[in-house]
Amino acid sequence: MLDQTGELVAAENINIVDDALMPAGLGSSPFDDEGVPTQVTPIIETGVLRNYLHSAYTAKKLRSLPTGNGSRAASGTVTIGPTNFYLKPGKYTPEEIISSTEKGLYVVELIGFGVNPVTGDYSRGAVGIWVENGKFVHPVQEVTIAGNLREMLKNIEMIGNDVMFLGSIAAPTLKIRNMVISGD
Repeated sequence: MLDQTGELVAAENINIVDDALMPAGLGSSPFDDEGVPTQVTPIIETGVLRNYLHSAYTAKKLRSLPTGNGSRAASGTVTIGPTNFYLKPGKYTPEEIISSTEKGLYVVELIGFGVNPVTGDYSRGAVGIWVENGKFVHPVQEVTIAGNLREMLKNIEMIGNDVMFLGSIAAPTLKIRNMVISGD
């Protein structure tokens, strides 16, 4: 998504933020590992890419300002790391999202790590519950979901009001149009 600042990169209902100042957030801190003051950084607002996360080094390379996201690894190398990174909640309850689904998979767990950071292509194992006519039908195990993160962001139809943090990263229940699912 380099050089796409100001462009529509997701559905217009998508708002993603990195909030280092969130009260009681696990990733909250007044300074990053380089001593740069942290901040609230809007990444995507109403589908439009607004900012990238930066360390002092990447900000200089891209002629931008540091965002307070320098994260020092155990080896001493500084990389870019999120603080409290989340997709803002929408207006739908998970029950409303499920009841609006004609046929689909309600994912309850992702397995493994299979995302290409350059292309955005992903392939992940998943466990969930099959949905038909707005109702849970049966559990589903050992399936793979695959696609492209850019396309997925554009295909988000409904956003739940139930943001749940796992560590310092969070997202609500989402209804995504046209996901590729394979397996039994």
